[in-house]
Amino acid sequence: MKPELKRYSAVVGTRTFTFETGTLAAQAGGAVTFGVEDSIVFAAATMGGVREGIDFFPLSVDFEERMYAGGKIPGSFFRREGRASTDSILVARLTDRPLRPLFAHGMRNEVQVIMYTFSADGVNPLDILAINAASAAIMISDIPWGGPVGAVRVGRVNGEFVLNPTFEEMNASDLDLRIAGTKEAILMVECGANEIPEDVMVAALELGHQSIQPIIDLQLQMQAEIGKPKREAIITTANEELQKKVFESVNAKMNELLDKPLSKVEFYGGMDELQAAVVAELCVEGDATAPAAKDVKSAFSEAEHKIVRERILGMGKRPDGRTPTDIRPIWCEVGLSPRAHGTGLFTRGETQVLSFATLGTLGEAQELDNLSPEKNKRYMHHYSFPPFSTGEVKMLRGQSRREVGHGALAERALEPVLPAEESFPYAIRVVSEALSSNGSTSMGSVCGSTLALMDAGVPIKAPVSGVAMGLITDETGRYQILTDIQGTEDHLGDMDFKVAGTAAGITALQMDIKISGLSTQMMKEALAQANTARMSIMEKMLEALDAPRAELKPHAPRIITVKIPIDKIGALIGPGGKNIRALQEETNTKIDIQEDGTVYIASTDSVGAKIAKERVEGLSESVVVGNIYTGKVVRIEAFGAFINLLPGVDGLVHISQLASERVNSVEDVCAMGDELTVMVTDIDPQGKIRLSRQAVLEGWSAEEAREKDKGGRGGGGGRGGDRGGRGGDRNGGRGGDRGGRSGGGDRGGRR
Repeated sequence: MKPELKRYSAVVGTRTFTFETGTLAAQAGGAVTFGVEDSIVFAAATMGGVREGIDFFPLSVDFEERMYAGGKIPGSFFRREGRASTDSILVARLTDRPLRPLFAHGMRNEVQVIMYTFSADGVNPLDILAINAASAAIMISDIPWGGPVGAVRVGRVNGEFVLNPTFEEMNASDLDLRIAGTKEAILMVECGANEIPEDVMVAALELGHQSIQPIIDLQLQMQAEIGKPKREAIITTANEELQKKVFESVNAKMNELLDKPLSKVEFYGGMDELQAAVVAELCVEGDATAPAAKDVKSAFSEAEHKIVRERILGMGKRPDGRTPTDIRPIWCEVGLSPRAHGTGLFTRGETQVLSFATLGTLGEAQELDNLSPEKNKRYMHHYSFPPFSTGEVKMLRGQSRREVGHGALAERALEPVLPAEESFPYAIRVVSEALSSNGSTSMGSVCGSTLALMDAGVPIKAPVSGVAMGLITDETGRYQILTDIQGTEDHLGDMDFKVAGTAAGITALQMDIKISGLSTQMMKEALAQANTARMSIMEKMLEALDAPRAELKPHAPRIITVKIPIDKIGALIGPGGKNIRALQEETNTKIDIQEDGTVYIASTDSVGAKIAKERVEGLSESVVVGNIYTGKVVRIEAFGAFINLLPGVDGLVHISQLASERVNSVEDVCAMGDELTVMVTDIDPQGKIRLSRQAVLEGWSAEEAREKDKGGRGGGGGRGGDRGGRGGDRNGGRGGDRGGRSGGGDRGGRR
């Protein structure tokens, strides 16, 4: 018997969102669909047992974009979905971040959340649906969790906030804020913006948190009515007695170590020595009552966590000796690669990122095969984090989720300042190589990439700088916001809040937290502190290069824009692309043609680009009777030669018009590929063009050529076979050509 379908709906903004459960995936811990209009995402959450020896919480969150949801067959060779797309990875990360902090500390059971697209209408984005679906699936499951979580998107169109905007509304929006949180606080923020001021951003955050409440209430109702009883999870608990003993053993020595400003190597090296000493002290070989080494190491980590955080909260002193608002020393360079189109090196403390900018034609933009209306991407930002950047040795296994996310964040930060396609018709790729890491390479890549773009001569609207903010809190309510966090503070702290933007406003935000939420007041303070830091960082960047270069680098392609009539596009392309390929090979250019007739010619060879431009421009010209043209011989017949006057436009020089004297054979005057200068003497109603070389040689006026051409059409004039084609005297024209139709032959051609 079919089980009963349960449906729960809530209005968010102006539209109704609906959870459905009860009929699908009965063996999962919890399963729901969540949708608006014709966009639906399915989520299933399941908890397993504990893998032996595991010392972390094994939560996995995956989002799989199924092309059937949009009525599409995948464009891959195998015609099925392959490895996760960039969009799928970003949605999975977006969902993971607000879920993870609400699981109990020390939980060791495997938990898996899997989400599929069931229906995609191309109108409503799917990422917010995924977060809410995942939360609801866990809420009604047997998995112990501290949720629920609600999520919304906030846009701003014409100065007015819009909740959960459609793709079309997003195209007109200067804000794309995705926010997730609990009833009390904000857990996750992901944002792209077009230079939004801090006060507007705070207002958007407050609206977003207020707007998730109906979704949270709905999930609480679902749990109360249909939720499964929660299972017992395996949670590792600390040995308080051992923790106390380890703390007392290392407290004085650790504080002594931290009293000196420490580099990353000094900090971790000193901590390793202290840990080894306390392990040797407490783990006495042969003593059956001695604790296990792994338990001592765990207690040492807790002591380190406690001492470092207390020094920051109580003394305002960070591990490297900085105050909470200090920024590490910065230096920058540009132009490091002689062949790359642009390079920017950004170094902040022990974090270093080298960005490379490459310019290409619009035809090199990335083609997208996904469920969004966006079909290609002109600007691409890729981020690489090799193991040597942290002094480690690891296998290279392709791009990680973290690398995908950091690249997307930097891309979002820089996109608002890029020039419009119409004024700068280039595809742009930036690759940020993290060469050394001690915190916030993602914001380092924003700064380095700004310099690389300016070094490449990309006329960006304004430079963008970025900084990572941290947070330390305690159970008494004390908190300290930290500027420019390093790796230790990210690991031991409660927040990683990345802010990027120009002097005019914010272009990107990303927030991850480890605590159960963040108040808007804390976010307001963090944004204000970040603004001061960003302006200071930008000053250092602009010392290396204060504006985009006026000229592109010598090895960068120059792009010339030409407009041709739409009905001439086919002539430029030619049958099977023959004409465009030949033109590109001949002129050493790359040519992209848009549907509106805009043609982009790219080349590092100015001569070739000029020739290609002239050829393409010729398409917009019309052949005029009386005008003189120079063109190549493209076909030879017994009765004359065909000359290419303009791209796709040929005319006939009758044999009688090839020279001032009688010509016995066309080959006596010209061969294939020769250039001849000719005058247009006539264009008939069918568009056939008659040419005369004799008119040019003898200096006839257009009128004379026209009259003599008419005279040459007498007798039997016409398309007279090979012999007729040779007819006509010096004043002939089409005589022999037409003569063939009435049997004129050679004589008919001569009148």
